[in-house]
Amino acid sequence: MNKTLRGCFLALAGGICWGISGSVGQYLFTVQRMDSRWLVPIRLGCAGILLFLYCLFRNREALFGVWRDRICRRELVVYGLFGVAFSQFFYFLTIQLASAAMGTILQDLGPAFILIAICISAHRFPKLREIISLVLALVGVLLLASHGSPAALSASAMALLTGIASGVCVAIYNLAPVHLSRQYPMPVMLSWAFLMGGAFFALFFHIWTIGYVPDAAGLAGIACVVIVGNILAFSLYMTGVKAAGPVKAVLFGFSEPVTAAILTVAVFHGTFNLFDLAGFICIFIMLVLTAQK
Repeated sequence: MNKTLRGCFLALAGGICWGISGSVGQYLFTVQRMDSRWLVPIRLGCAGILLFLYCLFRNREALFGVWRDRICRRELVVYGLFGVAFSQFFYFLTIQLASAAMGTILQDLGPAFILIAICISAHRFPKLREIISLVLALVGVLLLASHGSPAALSASAMALLTGIASGVCVAIYNLAPVHLSRQYPMPVMLSWAFLMGGAFFALFFHIWTIGYVPDAAGLAGIACVVIVGNILAFSLYMTGVKAAGPVKAVLFGFSEPVTAAILTVAVFHGTFNLFDLAGFICIFIMLVLTAQK
């Protein structure tokens, strides 16, 4: 039970880091005028290099040994590229095609896909508490992201597809590293995941042709999304998944939209209404239900 609670709190902390990173990302897109095609490979690549250097001194044998294990090698590619990297790409693409609200809501369909996959593999129906927790979480995110305004939820068919794809990728990086997470440290897994994603998207988008040069504030923002949004967030969250299991951990990851909503009001002087309060209450009740034995 102590291990499960520790995992839940780690997932909670990871979600908070993602919320902070999302607010800084909003600043980079709106004020610094960064292009998501440039930012995504840069943040993945920088985070990957930092973690790689760390593992080179602390986990050198595991860092290169992961590629010699056939099962772990396959899981690493699925987890790192199709899970971690593509979840970020599809999330930012959904924001570009629709809005941050729609991107957040559709990405947070990930827990539904995780619950479906686990129930199928275990040959069981979802438990009542699991269904209630999931519904409360999704309703809470819907209220927080839209502020009760249906206009914030308008999206094209392509935006819906990319948003749902981001939710599927969230499920992939929660469920894929079965053997990998048991045998190798989390920094090793994340370093290769970030490096693979950064290299893939840098080559795919030809970021050297974009020609964007950030100023001092832009560099500080990039440092924040790299350290807080990638290294800290994924390290805390995935360690939480390892300890508490993907179903509980992913629900505690809903601290991301809560943190983003708080920062939007406190830093960006956004509005806070009854719909936002209702969203907070839904997510708080969900966390209480999930934390119980």
